[in-house]
Amino acid sequence: MALNTSIQVVGVDWGTTHRRAYALDASGRCVAEHADDDGALACKGRFAEALQALLNNMQARPRTVFLSGMVGSALGWQVVPYVDGAVGLPALARHMAPVAYAPSAGAPAAGPAVAIVPGYCVRDEGAHPDVMRGEETQLLGAHCLGHTDGWFVLPGTHSKWVELRAGRVAQLRTYMTGELFDLLGRHGTLAAAASSGAWDAGAFAHGVQAAQGGSALSHQLFGCRARVVSGDMEASGSRSYLSGLLIGTELHDVQQAQLASAAGQGFKLIGSPALATHYQAAAALLGMQFEVLDARAAFIAATHYLDQHRTLV
Repeated sequence: MALNTSIQVVGVDWGTTHRRAYALDASGRCVAEHADDDGALACKGRFAEALQALLNNMQARPRTVFLSGMVGSALGWQVVPYVDGAVGLPALARHMAPVAYAPSAGAPAAGPAVAIVPGYCVRDEGAHPDVMRGEETQLLGAHCLGHTDGWFVLPGTHSKWVELRAGRVAQLRTYMTGELFDLLGRHGTLAAAASSGAWDAGAFAHGVQAAQGGSALSHQLFGCRARVVSGDMEASGSRSYLSGLLIGTELHDVQQAQLASAAGQGFKLIGSPALATHYQAAAALLGMQFEVLDARAAFIAATHYLDQHRTLV
């Protein structure tokens, strides 16, 4: 398999269950990319081999590889300490942790320099901590693309709401929306109904609206089952209703925290098209607005920035 000699740097978004990689040339143009299910959990004890397999798949022999996400956690390759809000996003290039990487047999003797981007630990006014790993790299990319201030939403397994002030992380709030949706859809009282059914926009909207009542989430969740057994909702609508209820609860809490007024002109969302669509639909019902930013473009921009400004500690 012929090498792609234009590849200079590879950025890897290495999450708990999934991995996405982008190979860039010297100008920062993405010339190859790859996605698989070789997340941090699946790679336990074989991270070096997993990275080499990834580079082989991409036909890449880069001089530098940047890793982001749960690969820097206790589940990952090595634990990289969090930085705090005093470290601006551009300064992440000076806080990356080098990884001792020895290529496997059959690979070039001199492998690339490998480094992990640190996550953030930010405390609120009550000194309660919140953390993120991986999202900071997308936020750095957004910053590089000119989005330096305001509230940013990064939906996913753990939805992150981040306020940036001149490129610094001023506030961070995490919601377990995606994880709850997955768990409740596969296990427990709601699973039988919520595991199937085509997407139902009406049921989704009802879920969003139900979340605005302010009742405890545990009570509202049982209401999903109650609506089915009482005949108020078809079982096929349960999954969509559950999605609306969980996203609606997240947005209700955001509104109660008055983040919308702090954002001024609304929120910027960095995420996949599917998640962006659901959040936009929920937001429209509540009079909120999201400007959607391309998550892929943000990660590529961050990888190029780190390559241009890297300082390994």
